[in-house]
Amino acid sequence: MDIIIDEIIRSRRKTIALQVSHDARLIVRVPFSTSEKLIRKIIYEKRSWILKKQEEAKEKYKKVYSKEFVNGEGFLFLGNSYKLYVVDNVEFSLIFNNENFFLSRKLLNKAKEIFIKWYKKQAYKKISERIAIYSKISGINYNKLKITNARKRWGSCSSNGNLNFTWRLIMAPLQVIDYVIVHELVHIKERNHSKNFWNKVRIILPYYETQKKWLKKNGHLLIL
Repeated sequence: MDIIIDEIIRSRRKTIALQVSHDARLIVRVPFSTSEKLIRKIIYEKRSWILKKQEEAKEKYKKVYSKEFVNGEGFLFLGNSYKLYVVDNVEFSLIFNNENFFLSRKLLNKAKEIFIKWYKKQAYKKISERIAIYSKISGINYNKLKITNARKRWGSCSSNGNLNFTWRLIMAPLQVIDYVIVHELVHIKERNHSKNFWNKVRIILPYYETQKKWLKKNGHLLIL
């Protein structure tokens, strides 16, 4: 059985690392000089472990169902789940009162896009606030902030200092959002995941590993 490599990330690291993401993608991190032949050799030697981890990831995904937008259904926001109520005879599309969501019944056929629009607005607002704080703390300046529809990356940093974050991140706890923000901010100065990179992250967020583990364990739940 051939194993597909979804992404190869080359950096100044000294070792080869294999990662199976929450959506079962295989990511290979290697030093710049690593040959394709050696990468394939490592993949072959670790194929049993890779296939096992991919099956585990797929099983986790099977347990997460798409939203049905019905009364009592829970929707995540900043790490907490809030119930949805579909209501009649209202002029608004979606309202959140810090306890529940209220969706207009006449717009049920557009429920998903309405929620995404709301999540994007909240993500931009909250991430703008938090990134301003950590930019000041770290002394790292960024160029532009953009909220994206990315499904496979929580955040990214461009070569000119633009920072991108998926709107799905607003479903996570605030501490997790902070970790992703700091992670991408530090990438403006450190373009790889070297020891120096993680040391800089730790200086800003001493307990970042807890949030990193939370995202690895629960990231598959941040869907709509």
